[in-house]
Amino acid sequence: MNIHGIFFRHIFSYFYYILVLVIILKKMKLKNTSKRRFRIRKTFIYMIIAYIIFAITFYYSLNNSNKINNTKFINFLLRGGNSHMINDYKLVNVVNSSSNFLFNIDLTKPTSILDTSILMYGNEENVIEMEHNDDYSNLEELKKISSYIEDPNPVDINNPIIYIYNSHQLENYDNSNLDIYGITPNVLMASYLLKEKLNSRGLSTIVEDANLSNFLTLNSWDYASSYKASRIFILDKKNMYSSLKYFIDIHRDSVSKDVTTVNIEGKDYARILFVVGLEHNNYKENLKTMENINNISNKYYPGLSRGIYKKEGVGVDGIYNQDISPNSILIEVGGVENNIDEVLNTTEAISNILYYYIKGDINE
Repeated sequence: MNIHGIFFRHIFSYFYYILVLVIILKKMKLKNTSKRRFRIRKTFIYMIIAYIIFAITFYYSLNNSNKINNTKFINFLLRGGNSHMINDYKLVNVVNSSSNFLFNIDLTKPTSILDTSILMYGNEENVIEMEHNDDYSNLEELKKISSYIEDPNPVDINNPIIYIYNSHQLENYDNSNLDIYGITPNVLMASYLLKEKLNSRGLSTIVEDANLSNFLTLNSWDYASSYKASRIFILDKKNMYSSLKYFIDIHRDSVSKDVTTVNIEGKDYARILFVVGLEHNNYKENLKTMENINNISNKYYPGLSRGIYKKEGVGVDGIYNQDISPNSILIEVGGVENNIDEVLNTTEAISNILYYYIKGDINE
């Protein structure tokens, strides 16, 4: 829905409620006094004037702001700006996170209200009519519904042990209620969220933030060459950081939400699926790694994992760059219909699972 649609929807809905109120008042058979009728008319006039002022302000702000974007949204999520994490944060922090994201106002710095206008939503140029698309044969079409996202929190880590990347960076999640902000949740966003969770647990992690889609275009490669492209960056990082031990390729599935969603203790998660390519000599080591991680997942988050999918044969890659390391891990995180809150819950779970795997199961 574009800005004009939102604006006029608010106007028409407001007048609809006024009409309903008028009908209700008539049904109540109020005393037919001129003074009472005058009060009612006066109240309606005030309501109409107030809402028109609000609607115009809303439209102007929505049409002229570019304050909200994917990188800001990631930090919003990490600061607790989502409903399911309220219990993990002080209320004042949640409120401040929301006001900072929506209005660009930092409640800890009152002067910030002077530097911005109210309702700082994405401008019209950033509004994306987004539909899910699993046809990756046309990169330009894919870029219309998903976009490259810069790392919102780049850090220099001297000896990282985990490298997260996305062979298919533009695999997107559901963006209901986010499209008007120009926010395009995808697997690259999930990777940044997971990186923050892992680093907070003391597991030094970096994310590949190169734009792989542009890299494919520059080399005149089609999307089928995605694993060839990501391999170049994997080997580059492996040569750069001898400390790297784990290489995690984050994807998302295209099956329906009833398959890719699970509720665990009242919280919705995007389910995970491990994928192992069998067309290289070292696949048994990769399989063993993923079996161990999958067992920990089943122990602490029963139902989160959909298991391990072994792939080989015609029409599949069969290697997925897993010949590079025995600790190469491909994880499908959720599906095309999962929302970013569910994915965020899962990144928290994955960070715990990997911590138990790397540091030792706490209940062993």
